[in-house]
Amino acid sequence: MHIEQITPELTHRLRRDVLYPGQKLFEMEMDEDRDGIHFGAFKDGKLVAVVSLFQKGENFQFRKLAVDPQVQNTGVGTGLLNYVTDYALANDGKRIWCNARDTAIGFYLKAGYKLTGQQFSKNGFDYEIMEKAI
Repeated sequence: MHIEQITPELTHRLRRDVLYPGQKLFEMEMDEDRDGIHFGAFKDGKLVAVVSLFQKGENFQFRKLAVDPQVQNTGVGTGLLNYVTDYALANDGKRIWCNARDTAIGFYLKAGYKLTGQQFSKNGFDYEIMEKAI
């Protein structure tokens, strides 16, 4: 597996297929995309995971972490998460955080993230803000 910076448009298909099946590809674009840095994990030349990272001072938020179901539970998601954490740390980050879907909380807890107790629902999904000091 190798990870590299990609264009926001390259994140759209996996975003849709993994996180929002049934929605249109053009609906995956976020206004914030132009302000972020986007990374893709490739395995055997195929894009298998994506994430978008946004910096505000010493805080980094990652959004739309999506891993192809064919490679889930193989370390690809953890590898990509570690990559963006290292990127944030190298760019003077002190905290990294996300809006974790309730179905992904266990994944983030294993990666050292803490629950904040801040929960919300949006578009039919339940979330909790999770964070990690870096």
